[in-house]
Amino acid sequence: MTTHAWLDVSAGVAGDMLLGACVDAGASLPAIESVVRAVVGPAVTLRAATALRGGQRATKVEVLLEEPSPPHRTWRSIHADLLAADLPAWTREKAIATFGALAAAEGRVHGVEPDHVHFHEVGALDAIADVVGTCEGLRQLGVGAVTASPVALGEGRIRAAHGDIPVPAPAVAQLAIGWQVRAFPGAGWAHEHEHDDAAHTHEHGHSHDAPHSHDAPHSHDHLHEGPAVVTTPGAIGELATPTGMALVRALATACGPLPPMTLTAVGVGAGSRDAATHPNVVRLLLGTPADASTSRAIHELRANVDDMDPRLWPGVLDALLAAGAVDAWLTPILMKKGRPAHCLSALAPPDRADDVAEAMLRHTTTLGVRTAAAERVVLQRGFTTLTLDGEPVRVKVAHREGRVASAAAEFVDVQRVASTLSTPEREVLARAEAAIVAAGWVPGAALPGPLDDPPSDGPAPTRA
Repeated sequence: MTTHAWLDVSAGVAGDMLLGACVDAGASLPAIESVVRAVVGPAVTLRAATALRGGQRATKVEVLLEEPSPPHRTWRSIHADLLAADLPAWTREKAIATFGALAAAEGRVHGVEPDHVHFHEVGALDAIADVVGTCEGLRQLGVGAVTASPVALGEGRIRAAHGDIPVPAPAVAQLAIGWQVRAFPGAGWAHEHEHDDAAHTHEHGHSHDAPHSHDAPHSHDHLHEGPAVVTTPGAIGELATPTGMALVRALATACGPLPPMTLTAVGVGAGSRDAATHPNVVRLLLGTPADASTSRAIHELRANVDDMDPRLWPGVLDALLAAGAVDAWLTPILMKKGRPAHCLSALAPPDRADDVAEAMLRHTTTLGVRTAAAERVVLQRGFTTLTLDGEPVRVKVAHREGRVASAAAEFVDVQRVASTLSTPEREVLARAEAAIVAAGWVPGAALPGPLDDPPSDGPAPTRA
């Protein structure tokens, strides 16, 4: 069964912290180093050590460089290096996605195309090692799915290559669009807490701020991905670096609480310094979903409507499903002044919630849409196909622990077959149910054959 990884980045995130968490959870540092060297050559050495952060034991990974001033690199050159290197496919895909996200963010900040961005800070060998190393570490740990907590970004101002900049840094703010964020570590962190000016620093203590000779736009968020100097007295400073935020966005498919699963390992990665205000760590929790079900982040959207022509509702439900909702329904309600009305509800994956909300606003008379993040526990599902008089009928099968929980014919197929054969739908449905039983797809039975995967968190073929 595929391992699920949940990243606890509630105290901030940086590339070396994620890499340290992977090693702490059991990934092989020598094997990671070998993969990193396939991209950047032998000039990089990885070293791991145990550290204490806020009283918690953690693993700190350092990247040792033989080159004192690594060359500045463009996204195009990094992309070419990743494609040319002998890397595992999963590692290559995620590393490219991470640097692609960084390039897109820097391009938006500086108003240039991503290919024209020079990574003055994060393109150095240490950051490439962090990105490739983290992706390879997760692959070694058998990770197939990643989710993460909201990210703490920090506050105040920090010193960058061209003066003081606000926290979050511009690239971090761009990367955080669409993700849940907060200023301070953990829920309920109070601004009145005394902050250590050097409380949370990330990455590596290398100094690579030699003059840059390129004329193209550069990434100027930091002098490098090392400790950021806080210039606001009493501020906690930067908690999330561009590399760390890019890894979260490239790896994690959803933001939410720890999903229900059986834990198999925990890794704790350390930042550079021991903060006085909070443990300066990232936690990596690995586990397997319960056999009976899987848990997915979901958003529930609702709107109360009392002035719609009821003939329009079927089209509204279809529009919500087309926009990406996994389900949509109407509930009769009684509103103020005794008005009969309907509550329109929909479930949508986090990355489609905005589209579904827009569809609600466009296709109904509501003035607003309520949204709430939730976890949806679902049975494992798949599809098989049976034949009635030469006509295919899809069967949706729910299963747990290798046994059938339920099986039902897709009614849209029943309708199609009934129309083709000029037979009442109830007769076709009865024949389909009998065929399902005859094929062994009955509750409690071992799965009699393979199943096709359902769409990934997309709408079912019908609303039935």
